[in-house]
Amino acid sequence: MNLMDAAIGRTYTILEVDTDDRDLEEFLFRLGCYSGEPITVVSRLKSGCVVSIKDGRYNIDDGIAQAILI
Repeated sequence: MNLMDAAIGRTYTILEVDTDDRDLEEFLFRLGCYSGEPITVVSRLKSGCVVSIKDGRYNIDDGIAQAILI
């Protein structure tokens, strides 16, 4: 399942970032979004969601959320 299917407030473990876009993969890695890390959906927005990764909160769009498998 991907991050779009995640319940708000529940913590999940990232299984994989499924993308062919190397720049996107590196960007997410710098945020701490990589396999084995916990991630929590804080809220949903019209075009994405707010997630908590490590000590930060980030607004990600639907395309990125679909690439994060949990």
